[in-house]
Amino acid sequence: MPSTTDTSQLKAFTQHIAGQVEKTIQADLATELQGNDPLLVEVLHYGLLGGGKRVRPMLAILCSRLCGRDDNELYLLAAAFEYLHVATLIHDDVIDHADSRRNRESVVKKFGIAPAILAGDWLHARSMHLVGKLTGQAGLDIFCSATTAMVDGEFLQLRHVADTGINEEQYFAIILRKTARLISSTCEIGAVFAGGQPRQVSALASYGRKIGIGFQIIDDLLDYLGDAQATGKVVGNDFVEGKLTLPLIHALNSANPAATETLLRCIRGDRALPDSCRAAKQLMNELGSFHYARKRAEQEIVQGLAELDLFAAGDDSESLAMLAGLAQYILNRNR
Repeated sequence: MPSTTDTSQLKAFTQHIAGQVEKTIQADLATELQGNDPLLVEVLHYGLLGGGKRVRPMLAILCSRLCGRDDNELYLLAAAFEYLHVATLIHDDVIDHADSRRNRESVVKKFGIAPAILAGDWLHARSMHLVGKLTGQAGLDIFCSATTAMVDGEFLQLRHVADTGINEEQYFAIILRKTARLISSTCEIGAVFAGGQPRQVSALASYGRKIGIGFQIIDDLLDYLGDAQATGKVVGNDFVEGKLTLPLIHALNSANPAATETLLRCIRGDRALPDSCRAAKQLMNELGSFHYARKRAEQEIVQGLAELDLFAAGDDSESLAMLAGLAQYILNRNR
């Protein structure tokens, strides 16, 4: 795993790339939104330029570089993945009735349901256009396969709301579709854009899939263990919404009859009551469920890093180090 020095280098590198992506987004919006309704312009600027880690654009850039291509068009491709990401966040907040995002009002809270949905639609359409234009049918096929899988994953999650019979296999089927496939597609399309060899494209797609799974597990842990100020989200929100994620599934599988009864009462009762989430969280901690979930995330990250061995003898040691650093960041992030 990367050292503290590498983490510092990653932060500086990320800030530099994020700045370039931001400039590309601003330039693209200035061109594409000419003559559009002022409210659409305002909503898009608010949603896109209000912070964010820019992890997905970074992955596209690094994977393209690792396969030998780095030019101005690459940053436009990277912007496309930020457009898609923000579109999914806006639509998620509509579905979840979320009031906040990134420590400020969500788009839906600030502008209303209709403007939020429509802005998300614009971002999705623009991202598809850019991916198709820059990577052709091959890239667009990967992109659309990932986005349709994401929708299916959301439907699977809805099907299992408050479902105390959900198992780990079903959980991983959900997060593979709703999170990991999109991150994998970002890496894969970056490699396709650069004209990477089939083995390179496959390895980077697998790297993205593995770190995507790790990302979602850590996200699910932060829902219970994170700080609301750092994450910008209400702690325990997944529990309130009836999303049974890996720590809770592990607890249900590990608890004795008395503890199981307590968990079932918390899940099937009024989950919005603070005591319900608190009691479930205490039991998950006592049963080692948080530790178990983190170990699973670590396993996925290690497997993802192994996919990068293919590039160890290459010339671009910087991009390789940054991809390893991003995997470490995903594992240790607090927001």
